[in-house]
Amino acid sequence: MLRLLLLRHAKSDRPEGVADHERPLAPRGIRQSEAMGRYMAEHRLAPELAIVSTARRAQDTWRLAAPAFNATIPKQDERRIYEAAAGDILKVIQETDADKAVILLVGHNPGFEQLAGHLAGRGRPQALARLQKEFPTAGLAVIDFPLTDWSAITPGSGYLDRFETLATISN
Repeated sequence: MLRLLLLRHAKSDRPEGVADHERPLAPRGIRQSEAMGRYMAEHRLAPELAIVSTARRAQDTWRLAAPAFNATIPKQDERRIYEAAAGDILKVIQETDADKAVILLVGHNPGFEQLAGHLAGRGRPQALARLQKEFPTAGLAVIDFPLTDWSAITPGSGYLDRFETLATISN
């Protein structure tokens, strides 16, 4: 079985004169990143590889979430998931080595929301309902595949195990 974790970057700031790629996290985004890292660690959602958009807000989200795991998780910086369409993100996933059964991507909308919707052919009803509403900052989709090779992933082949947001993990 393969498990894909899609983590949208946390809330970013929009300082004047700063290019989109270089936007930092807002104070709320710092708190979101740390909280989602704790949630993932507490629920044993540790990735074997983190593939992170090169955008500063995605890099900072992972930098702040990663310490919750108390382990060094290999990280791959990936420019192709910045401002990417769902199909382009899927290509990155499909290129991942089969020896990594659990991968995390940290990136952006609308690509992540579209990709999660395309991949999750089935899932827990509450998670599917939340995903259909929106994929907010620091949202986390956990999609399982009854496969052994990332290259075999296709639209509709996944099961949405959970879709968590800061609102759902705070309750």
